[in-house]
Amino acid sequence: MKAIELTKAFNPRDFEDRLYGFWLENKLFAPDKSAEKEPYVIVIPPPNVTGMLHMGHGLNNCLQDILIRYRRMTGRPTLWLPGSDHAGIATQNVVERKLQERGIKKEDIGREQFIKETWKVKEEHHAIIIKQLYKIGCSCDWDRERFTLDEGLSKAVREVFVSLFEKGMIYKGNYLVNWCSSCGTAISDDEVEHDEISGKMYHYRYPLAGGSQSIEIATTRPETMLGDTAVAVHPNDQRYRNLIGKSAMLPLTDRQLPIIADTYVDMEFGSGVVKVTPAHDPNDYEIGIRHNLGRINILSPDGTLNKNVPEKYRGLTVMQARIEVIKDLKDQGFFIKEEEHKHQVGHCYRCHTLIEPYMSDQWFVKMRPLADKALETWQQGNVNFFPRKWENTYAHWQKNIRDWCISRQLWWGHRIPVWYCNSCGEMTVSRENPDCCSSCSSKDIHQDNDVLDTWFSSALWPFSTLGWPEKTKDLERFYPTSTLVTGYDIIFFWVARMIMMGMEFMKEVPFRDVYIHGLIRDKKGRKMSKSLGNGIDPLEVVDEYGADSLRFTISFLTAQGQDILIDKETFKLGSKFANKIWNASRFILMNLEGRELLDRGNLSCSQVDLWILHQLNEAAAETRKSLDNYRFNDAAQVVYEFFWNDFCDWYIEAVKLSLYGDDEKEKNRAATMLLLILEESLRLLHPFLPFITEEIYQRLPEELGKVSNMDFSIVKAAYPEEKSERKNQEAVADFSLLQELVRSVRTLRSEFTIPLEKDIKVAVKAEKGHSSLKVFNREHRLISLLINSHNLNISEEEPNRQGSIPVVGRGFEAFVYIKDVIDMGKELVKLQKEQAKIAGQIDRAGKKLANPTFLEKAPPEVIANEKSKLEELARRREKIEGYIKDLA
Repeated sequence: MKAIELTKAFNPRDFEDRLYGFWLENKLFAPDKSAEKEPYVIVIPPPNVTGMLHMGHGLNNCLQDILIRYRRMTGRPTLWLPGSDHAGIATQNVVERKLQERGIKKEDIGREQFIKETWKVKEEHHAIIIKQLYKIGCSCDWDRERFTLDEGLSKAVREVFVSLFEKGMIYKGNYLVNWCSSCGTAISDDEVEHDEISGKMYHYRYPLAGGSQSIEIATTRPETMLGDTAVAVHPNDQRYRNLIGKSAMLPLTDRQLPIIADTYVDMEFGSGVVKVTPAHDPNDYEIGIRHNLGRINILSPDGTLNKNVPEKYRGLTVMQARIEVIKDLKDQGFFIKEEEHKHQVGHCYRCHTLIEPYMSDQWFVKMRPLADKALETWQQGNVNFFPRKWENTYAHWQKNIRDWCISRQLWWGHRIPVWYCNSCGEMTVSRENPDCCSSCSSKDIHQDNDVLDTWFSSALWPFSTLGWPEKTKDLERFYPTSTLVTGYDIIFFWVARMIMMGMEFMKEVPFRDVYIHGLIRDKKGRKMSKSLGNGIDPLEVVDEYGADSLRFTISFLTAQGQDILIDKETFKLGSKFANKIWNASRFILMNLEGRELLDRGNLSCSQVDLWILHQLNEAAAETRKSLDNYRFNDAAQVVYEFFWNDFCDWYIEAVKLSLYGDDEKEKNRAATMLLLILEESLRLLHPFLPFITEEIYQRLPEELGKVSNMDFSIVKAAYPEEKSERKNQEAVADFSLLQELVRSVRTLRSEFTIPLEKDIKVAVKAEKGHSSLKVFNREHRLISLLINSHNLNISEEEPNRQGSIPVVGRGFEAFVYIKDVIDMGKELVKLQKEQAKIAGQIDRAGKKLANPTFLEKAPPEVIANEKSKLEELARRREKIEGYIKDLA
């Protein structure tokens, strides 16, 4: 057999794009049609079509791909269904900005042309997103790719809207909504982000009608007084009981306001009197309903004040109006004072513009019936959250849900399938575009201008992507899906609504497991953002370190329930591991010259072989268990420890004894075992590092296929599984003794800076009756190789201690003769210096722990840490004193 040459330097650019093309060409990502096992299905959280993939997407998609590749290798027909989201507000904003750069407003070109322009932008960005997903190795079935505005999904959206309308679960009305003046649309409660800001509390007077008295009002939004329709006090507030039923004058206007009693008013806050503005505050809106108050909307859709306010304030922005109102209140003697005040203010989740409560005609979904079903199915155990803590968040939201405002004042999106008759005024709600009014048959009809909230179509994603409302084979085979992988920031927007819609229209949950991962943050714990300039482009990481380095680092750091703190340097972890895999494989393949592989059935195993097979068996079992429970970091650490420590640092080093020996048969046996372990290790690693494992797998010698059941691609190869016949505790116990001896001698070498290349004399005294004597004698040549001692003596007899330093282990004491290979005087001086330094550290630590003030004020974990440091220092002092004694 010929040696196989891998390039000396690991360079992922040499093969990553080529291998992804190979996978696509051979359609290796399509689910196996012949497999009889239960399918494993994930639908991708569709990225916004105008967005660039950031590190959060990198995290999300890498984790999904690990699960998909793992399940595919277990023999289950596996589908990862890709797609993208039309992202109404975000995409329209992008296109409007592009038009503005050319001096064009969307109104200048009209709705139809604007939508055409948006489709062009969609296609440009879509191509970029797909390339990015290719680059990180996502094994999606691209033949099944969907888009939330494609023909099939649009049909599904219409079906759901009309069905819910027919059931009385969708309605239209003039209600108080969250209004973003920048985006020019209403948004749902869940799309409002609340931030604490430093504002002001303004105090001013409302004169009582028909007298000289006045009442004090306090508010953070004085401009809204122009929409006041009442003043409220608590019915039990003795200070104001005589005012209930009377009127107050509204400053800056000629209107009078009734003084009403309502239990919502907090008697302890401010003066105990509140202004009531039903059209611009959700709490005031409820008060208005209870007291049948009028609603005066003072805002226009663009956020400026409208004709319902005195003329001088019309056309001003909210902040401009606030300044003018305060000035006029002062000039007219109504102003009392202003004071600093921190409070929570709602902002648009997209553009971060201040949200204004705003009266508007909008479409809503009645959520209570949907939420009850979604809550019940979770309580029955049909949906499992990982980690479990997110179940409380899910349940709380479902129990406290409010109706969902689903209409958006945009042009890009699913247009609401409602038509209004200009002749009779009736409304037609239809699955198909009607030719005429359903009431009077007039052809003079026009469609509702609004579109549906993007999350409306996203809520149907798990079943609409599989062909619903048609009864397709994919829908029958792949629904419900298996796992949803997503971030905790969209549990409300997306996860909960998918469960609702799945229960309503499929009568079954859309997925069994929901894995909620953390957020990617910088090393300071800050969320990555453009404004902070701390974002990391995943493609830059791929370009510098390779896709496998990105993927492995992310999986290694993804612990359940925790955010991930990284910077670019962090990805060296994955890069170093990939290099280790490459170099180990290169060493094995370059040592195949002249070797002949043995038949697996006739292959005998040494004790070291039995040990590595046991370790590989344990690694396979633990990795499967960890991935089955979404413990990505545990799985990554298991494969890392096995390959780097067990396989590379111990097994390959041990096998060199055979490879470099004179026995040709033993060389063939050792080479065969090495290749078999390498091939299975590559399969173990593949879900985490798909590119490098495929590249090496395809370079393995053809002869290996005759002794091992290899596939033409590692993508379709079987994932290692636990085999009872490989369990061998005796081999583990024996090799553990060997490792302890080798580590003890190597540690001593390190303490005295004796390089491993320097041959040293070692005498090992085995405890009588202990297994160490048998193990060490059997592995004499291997121990000699690993500690580099050609003068190694092993017996039960006491050796001559002169010139040695002893190290003690289980069942043995090893004497390392170092006096002939070190400068005794120099080493003694160094040890005495360290002894003095440790004595000082022990003294300081002891005084600290004896200080009552420290013990009283320090947190328990700090005290425990100090005690641990003191114990470690004491152990180190004891060891140093022993060295000094032995060298004296």
